[in-house]
Amino acid sequence: MWSENGEYCGDVRCLPNADEKGPTPILDMIESPMHLKNLTSKELRQLADEIQSELLHTMSKTQKPFKASLSVVELTVAIHHVFNSPVDKILWDMEDQTYPHKLLTGRRDLVRNAKTLDGLTSYTCRSTFDPFGAGHGCSSISSGLGMAVARDIKGKKDRIVSVISNETTMAGQVYEAMSNAGYLDSNMVVILNDCHHSSQMKLEHVPKASINAVSSTLSKLQSSKIFRKFRELAKVLTKKIGGGMHEWAAKIDEYARGMMGPTGSTLFEELGLYYIGPVDGHSIEDLVCVLREVASLNSMGPVLVHVITNEHHKVEEDYHTSLLNNEPLNGNSRPQTYSDHFVEALITESRKDEDIVVVHAGMGMEPSFQLLKDNLTDKFFHVGMAEQHAVTFSAGLACGGLKPFCIIPSAFLQRAYDQVVHDVDRQKIPVRFAITSAGLVGSDGATHSGPFDITFMSCLPNMIVMSPSDETELARMVNTAVNINDRPVCFRYPRGAVALTNHKPYVGESIEIGRGRVLVEGKDIAFLGFGSMVQNCLRAHNLLSKLGIEVTVADARFCKPLDIKLIRMLCKNHRFLITVEEGSVGGFGAHVARFISLDGLLDAGIKWRPITLPDNYIEGALPQEQLALAGLTGNHIAATALNLLGRTREALLLMC
Repeated sequence: MWSENGEYCGDVRCLPNADEKGPTPILDMIESPMHLKNLTSKELRQLADEIQSELLHTMSKTQKPFKASLSVVELTVAIHHVFNSPVDKILWDMEDQTYPHKLLTGRRDLVRNAKTLDGLTSYTCRSTFDPFGAGHGCSSISSGLGMAVARDIKGKKDRIVSVISNETTMAGQVYEAMSNAGYLDSNMVVILNDCHHSSQMKLEHVPKASINAVSSTLSKLQSSKIFRKFRELAKVLTKKIGGGMHEWAAKIDEYARGMMGPTGSTLFEELGLYYIGPVDGHSIEDLVCVLREVASLNSMGPVLVHVITNEHHKVEEDYHTSLLNNEPLNGNSRPQTYSDHFVEALITESRKDEDIVVVHAGMGMEPSFQLLKDNLTDKFFHVGMAEQHAVTFSAGLACGGLKPFCIIPSAFLQRAYDQVVHDVDRQKIPVRFAITSAGLVGSDGATHSGPFDITFMSCLPNMIVMSPSDETELARMVNTAVNINDRPVCFRYPRGAVALTNHKPYVGESIEIGRGRVLVEGKDIAFLGFGSMVQNCLRAHNLLSKLGIEVTVADARFCKPLDIKLIRMLCKNHRFLITVEEGSVGGFGAHVARFISLDGLLDAGIKWRPITLPDNYIEGALPQEQLALAGLTGNHIAATALNLLGRTREALLLMC
């Protein structure tokens, strides 16, 4: 649809009822991208509509949001119509955008079953049509450039297409890759999917490129063979003329096209990419026209095609919002999450301490944090997918006398580890890291899971590492972190509903640094849990108590510093000690093992067993299925105890 002033406002189409999937005759015939080659523009348009219908229907049956994918349906159809995958390499920056790509490459059943383990196990990995795994941003240009250079060295002719989004342009690696691509001048196509979304706070101030008849014509002209050959001829002639004529001509060309293009287009030119755009991302005809011209050029160097799309699907928008809130569409109240209680505690503390500020980084933002943003207003900074900046920015805030809480999901904190080490821990700067989505994360699988933070944070010399066993403990850890002013501290908590059902009003209570607690006392065997796994230790205790086994359950609270008095007591009073954590090998259990070994407790006869996440990636599934696969359920913990006690038969019965 076009406005009176010629500005593109987004397509207006009647969307199908999400619960009623319409017929998809063309999509039903697509088993590989080759089946798109002979389709007419009208048939491609119908195929795009069928893909949208399929995604909306699948979305209503699973808990997988398709917001990002719905914005790139037409773009995906055009890419596969023009390029020859898998000979040509199509690389995606973000997994969330790849569902139409999967539908067109013979994996329709996997998309339909995206919530199940089998549906996701082969979904996120490299495959015939996925030369590089799609993660959560920033990788496609770097990996694509590597493939382009390898292609040139080997003398091959395949084409490389890297698709990025405006969310990933928040991260520095994208610009590092673009700069290197411009320097190496290898042939590759970068497609920027600009979905008119920004993670900056003041959206009304974000410049948006518009689509109109003039810009559409200019994009086609920029990508045409005649125009490109004319530019190449002009380069040759001006170089022969000499006297600086070539440099002047290049500047005139850049500035002229910069004036015609949208704000920021000259940035890509400065980095060495030939800019084409903006292109209407919902017009099959325009996309095919531009991409076909780009694909036909043999010596073009790196090209960036700027595509404008819109997240205009109201049905999906409502569903995505309700999903993030764990809220069913019928309006029933959603369960309370750990993030809800973290926000409540931090808001309470911020009213008592005006130095508290919040820095948030990562893809999107949990709904719980909107309340925090509303309360802190100009003391809340959402920086998007700029985790490295978020960490060092927080360090700067701390050096300025403030008390920053740096909120980053575990999977995204990995991207900023160098900054955590050198800009925070080595300088003992009191940044308070709130690590969300720690451990397994259900259907989002290995891409967004956070199994490694215990290990990589607890190895730092100055870092305090905590994890709450329930929401009450989380509130206490918020208070504890506020009052630590001489070194950095982190606490991790899981995604999802809280452990306790009876909500208690927030009480600002600190925890003594390095002090755990005993929840249940017994004499036969001791469980020492860290974080959310304390709850599963209690479940194991209930199972074992029915078998006449007396179990001690202790909550470590701290991985660093360890409560050595508690550990010594557990080793002295029990024959067996089992440590349990929802983290990788090398984490909490490794710290306990090192202490009891150096302290001579192993020599004294204590038998220790660690229960951790397995040494492999666990793909998407329901949370309980993931825990069972990892061996972290209450039954698994109880079975480990029974095996230690020599009651193998009962252990096997528990696992049946």
